[in-house]
Amino acid sequence: MDIFWEYARAFLCGGVLCLVGQILIDKTTLTPARILVTYVVSGVVLGGLGLYKYVVEFGGAGATVPLTGFGYLLAKGVRKAVAEHGLLGALSGGVTAAAAGITAAIFFGYLVALIFKPKSKS
Repeated sequence: MDIFWEYARAFLCGGVLCLVGQILIDKTTLTPARILVTYVVSGVVLGGLGLYKYVVEFGGAGATVPLTGFGYLLAKGVRKAVAEHGLLGALSGGVTAAAAGITAAIFFGYLVALIFKPKSKS
C-alpha cells in the first residue's frame, strides 16, 4: 500500500507542475519556450535556496522528471562542485551533474530523427 501513495504523490506533484504550465499557456502571452525556461530557472533558484529538495522528498519522480527537476539537478551539481573544487566548480558542476540526461536526450533525438521522416506543416 505504501507504493500506491508514492505513485499518488508523484502523480500529484507532476500534475500540479503541468497544470501551472497549462494555465500559463492559456492565460498569459508567454510563449511555451519562455515557460520552459522559467521552469528550469525556477528549479535552479529553488534548488540553490535549498527549498526544492522538500518538493523532491514529497513528489519523487513527479518533481525530478519535469524541467524544474532539471534546474534542481543543475543547482545541486554546482553546489557539489563548488564544495569540491572552489569557485571554478560553478562553471562545470551543472553540466557534469546533468551529463547523462543531456547525452540521452541527444542520442534518442538523433535515433528518432533517423527512423522518422520530417514533413512540412502545410
